[in-house]
Amino acid sequence: MTDAKKPLPKVGFFDFTSCEGCQLTVVDCLQTHPELLDVIDIVEFREAMTGHAERYDIAFIEGSCTRPSDEERLASIRARATVVVALGACAHIAGINAIRNNMSLAEVRNIVYGTEGDKFESYPARPIGTVIKVDFMVPGCPISSEEFLQIVTVLLQGRSPELPDYPVCIECKLRETVCVYHRGRTCLGPVTRAGCRAICPAAGYECVGCRGLTSNPNLESLEQVMAEHGLKSDAMQSRLDMFLAWEMNERRAKEASRE
Repeated sequence: MTDAKKPLPKVGFFDFTSCEGCQLTVVDCLQTHPELLDVIDIVEFREAMTGHAERYDIAFIEGSCTRPSDEERLASIRARATVVVALGACAHIAGINAIRNNMSLAEVRNIVYGTEGDKFESYPARPIGTVIKVDFMVPGCPISSEEFLQIVTVLLQGRSPELPDYPVCIECKLRETVCVYHRGRTCLGPVTRAGCRAICPAAGYECVGCRGLTSNPNLESLEQVMAEHGLKSDAMQSRLDMFLAWEMNERRAKEASRE
């Protein structure tokens, strides 16, 4: 007799407040790399199938937590999953959704829902890691399909993915890309986590920080350089808050608590 075939790891994909672009990247990835379906069993993925499971070996969660009822659903996913991975900027650092955190909740509700605002539950956007334990993350907006494949491969091997903790500038140098600042524009590459292969500067655009801050960003130096290139304080804050609003507000709150 031969041993029964070992069951494939059960994988689920879940969405909260987001554009769901990261999940669409996964769908595209599965079309170009169908062999991935030979080593995992996708049991829940609203973007691509109907289905539900009680347990997951890996749960990928896209989107930020933006309402009280999200917390209960996140806790339920966490309780049923062995590994939870934050998929993309919204889940990882609250992403663009956190821009709302710089406005009053009443103002946000009025802009989005008009006079019906009070009928909808909402509160400041947060990364899912502030609600449940997140084991790993796939940064970016949207995620890189190559990085997604690498992280899935590492997880299936029972290892822990290691993300770069150096700035995008390093990757620009490796690609011999002319610095965006030398082109007369500003860029968040000096403080943003690498791993994207500096695709935006290589294409002639500035880095907007969608992969989040490095663990020890020199924001003071960045702001000084940005000011030297003509970016005024309000414009500078707007640039930083596009993807980094939650992280920046957390840093500001910590600095204020030390004073």
